[in-house]
Amino acid sequence: MGKLKGFLEYERKTEETIEASQRVKNYKEFTKDLSKEELQDQGARCMDCGIPFCHSGCPLGNLIPDFNHAVYRNDWRKALKILHSTNNFPEFTGRLCPAPCESACVLGIIEPPVSIELIEKYIVERGFKEGWITPQIPEHRTGKEVAVVGSGPAGLAAAQQLNRAGHWVTVLERDKKAGGLLRYGIPDFKMEKHIIDRRLKVMEEEGIKFETGAEVGKNYDVEKLKNFDAVVLCGGATQRRNLPIPGADTRGVAQAMDFLKRNNEVVDGLAEMTEELSAKGKDVIVIGGGDTGSDCVGTSNRHGAKSVTNFEIMPMPPEHRSKENPWPYWPFTLKSTSSHEEGVNRNWSISTKEFIKDKEGNLKALKTVNIEWVKGENGRPQLKEVPDSEKEWPCDLTLLALGFTGPEKSLAEQLGLEEDTRTNIKAERNYQTNIPNIFAAGDMRRGQSLIVWAISEGREAAHHVDKFLMGKSKLPTKGPGDLPAA
Repeated sequence: MGKLKGFLEYERKTEETIEASQRVKNYKEFTKDLSKEELQDQGARCMDCGIPFCHSGCPLGNLIPDFNHAVYRNDWRKALKILHSTNNFPEFTGRLCPAPCESACVLGIIEPPVSIELIEKYIVERGFKEGWITPQIPEHRTGKEVAVVGSGPAGLAAAQQLNRAGHWVTVLERDKKAGGLLRYGIPDFKMEKHIIDRRLKVMEEEGIKFETGAEVGKNYDVEKLKNFDAVVLCGGATQRRNLPIPGADTRGVAQAMDFLKRNNEVVDGLAEMTEELSAKGKDVIVIGGGDTGSDCVGTSNRHGAKSVTNFEIMPMPPEHRSKENPWPYWPFTLKSTSSHEEGVNRNWSISTKEFIKDKEGNLKALKTVNIEWVKGENGRPQLKEVPDSEKEWPCDLTLLALGFTGPEKSLAEQLGLEEDTRTNIKAERNYQTNIPNIFAAGDMRRGQSLIVWAISEGREAAHHVDKFLMGKSKLPTKGPGDLPAA
């Protein structure tokens, strides 16, 4: 694969970015394109490694050495065909995926791994530029109608696959525009929304119907779902985790997703920014050190925040893999994003004890304590406060980026669906719930996870829905489909 000794000749290369002081002035993507020759060199770094662990690292099972080789050979159209055979939306994963495939890359044992995500993005962008990505309209229709509830990555993947099997697919989305997390949770500086719109246009031309502003169980009666031969629930894990400490109801304490969604709506011209969710001129503290917290940091800097601080309850990760975390496992190492580069005071092993309000009831400070993790009686890590480490931090806006506990309950209750032990929709075998014609996929089934997992789940669910409706299915599947959600 690639050039026989390409990994010895070429160093790993990633996209350069616009200077941080300039890019925070707008919400545009800020990467600089690589040349065709540079990308071919990156494809050449893919080793003839014998066992491509990148396959197992990728939840979609992308044929990574194959499309890398095609890029090296300058056969971009073939590379696109290979990539699309396992991934419906590489323009999303090529921008937003944390690339577990790269963590599993064999070259990563001795050198920086192959730039798989980078190559993936440029393959699909070349496809759109050249006009190679066109609607795939099925030759025959089965007459079966399927409703997909939710238009995030899982819903979109399920819808496209089921449409290609010849079923009539209607996607029901409660927001004003389709895209789910992709549109309302991901800042434009990470992915501009015309990237979603161009793919939705292709899907509509393929015959998929989108109904927006349709919230099933509220303004869209659940009884109407009985008109469909099958239903796929892809509503996501949208139940936000709170911080139950004194002052939690103080004005100025907001959920990260409320902040990010409103900002995306403002950028899209769908809403106006409210004072409560504006970071302009404020001391902002983001609680939570994951991707959502990072997105809040980047957005706050673009608002013109006075200062941005980030709290993480876990210890600061090491810069390199530990002996307990060898290749090819996911590396638990320190990650700094482009948003961190734009300005933030990062703090680890810190716990928030209280939100302090002023006389008018507005947030004015946070009280914290340093913590350390010790081994408890059962051998599991246990949080212990460090004596005399309390501190007050001036703060006008706190954003809670603490993750999600599972899907909202109302729809499952109205439909009479069972939950698993983690309060997700129980659909362990073949993505099928306790009601035979209702299926579930994505975060709604497996809990909060990655976009690449959502696409994989949508594809897998589509296979089993098609098999349920027709007795057999030609839609591809990565696995047996009867394993519990991981």
